[in-house]
Amino acid sequence: QVQLVESGGGLVQAGGSLRLSCAASTPPVLTYDMGWFRQTPGKEREFVAGISANGYDLDYADSAEGRFTISRNNAKNTVYLQMDSLKSGDTAVYHCAARLGTYPYSDSRDYVFWGQGTQVTVSS
Repeated sequence: QVQLVESGGGLVQAGGSLRLSCAASTPPVLTYDMGWFRQTPGKEREFVAGISANGYDLDYADSAEGRFTISRNNAKNTVYLQMDSLKSGDTAVYHCAARLGTYPYSDSRDYVFWGQGTQVTVSS
């Protein structure tokens, strides 16, 4: 069982930046691919970004491409999501998750462990 804890959310103005962190309480998270998803009330969970266990393979949703950067530090058991040029449409609860499987990163079926999420609110 891997426990994931997100942090770094908050209130930011449009155009601003936030850096989310996802800390794993049970190592080794380095054996898992990791992903970030987001969800707003009444909408389905949406894929944001994914990263392979070794950090070399990255994938982004179209909405995140060019503005968000996913990275990881396996020595610290932590995954990050740097979010720049934030828009009001990025407002959501952001969850990190650990993945086992071969579906595309955007497919939530392969994600076996999920964090509770951190709220990101972008004011326009």
